[in-house]
Amino acid sequence: MSIFTLKERNNIILVILLALAAFLFYASLDIIGAVLGAVVFYTIFRPLNKYLIEKKGWKSGLSSIAIIILSFFIIVVPFFFTISMVVGKIQEFSQNTAYIKELLGNIDKFAAQKLKQPHLVQDIFVRAQAVAVQIFSSVLGRVGQVLLEISIMYFLLYFMFADHRAFEGALIKYSPLSKANSIIFGQEIKNMTYSNVLGQGFIALVQGSLLMIGFLIFHIQDAVFWGIITIFLSFLPVVGAPLIFVPAAIIQISNGDTFSGVGILLWGFLLITNIDNVLRFFISKKFADTHPIIVIVGVIIGIPIFGILGLVYGPLLISGFIILTNIYVANRAILKEEEVN
Repeated sequence: MSIFTLKERNNIILVILLALAAFLFYASLDIIGAVLGAVVFYTIFRPLNKYLIEKKGWKSGLSSIAIIILSFFIIVVPFFFTISMVVGKIQEFSQNTAYIKELLGNIDKFAAQKLKQPHLVQDIFVRAQAVAVQIFSSVLGRVGQVLLEISIMYFLLYFMFADHRAFEGALIKYSPLSKANSIIFGQEIKNMTYSNVLGQGFIALVQGSLLMIGFLIFHIQDAVFWGIITIFLSFLPVVGAPLIFVPAAIIQISNGDTFSGVGILLWGFLLITNIDNVLRFFISKKFADTHPIIVIVGVIIGIPIFGILGLVYGPLLISGFIILTNIYVANRAILKEEEVN
């Protein structure tokens, strides 16, 4: 006969489970991005998976493979193409030192005459160089990690799609939330994912395209390259696109092309930044209204942990935290009402 009662044995098992859970969480920190990526991709492509299986009669495994291939070419390939473009542009700048020196000299002269800051460019360049080296080293250092995370993400994603009913059923079964709240939480996460990923991604694409068109109109070099960079920076609301067109305007004005400089400033502030507000209004009515503060704080938190993918994962984590907080507050209100009655 055991010296422990059933309740004591269950409590011991609970302690062991919590210890194992903490250890497994710590051990899987390096691949947490892969898990989040799988959840995001599953949320985005879930309707397509259901359509292929239920409407078109595809086998679940075939549907999973098709979605993985589709997502790879739509999302992953452009991501690595952009990284290769940035690396190539950095190499191009490093080999063309004469142009860089002339450009910095013109800006320094402009700052001395107009802004009374003769060493403005030197100070900014030193700081920017240190930040750029840090970011570039971080990106290169994470290439192998990102490839590993993508491989694990697609491995998880295959089984999530292949057995989607069992996967979703297990989420509801083992969720600490009630079934009703689990469904509400899932729907809110879906809305937030669509808003933060698809909605913000569409806004970023539009802003990057408008910046490229503006650069072409005002004859600013590398319009396509800077348009693509703007797409990624536009995930930062309000400040994203100006990080590109404001320096471009300063460079054009310092080089004596006042028309192009003023023109791209007006194009940027009147069109590019305002299109953000217009599109965000329609997206918030369709999916969810994600406040810019959530996005900015999420990005600040997410980038140090997940790298560039933190642009997406950070805001989603904060949104999930807010949703759970609202559910908890609602549950407390119900419990207090039951106690009163």
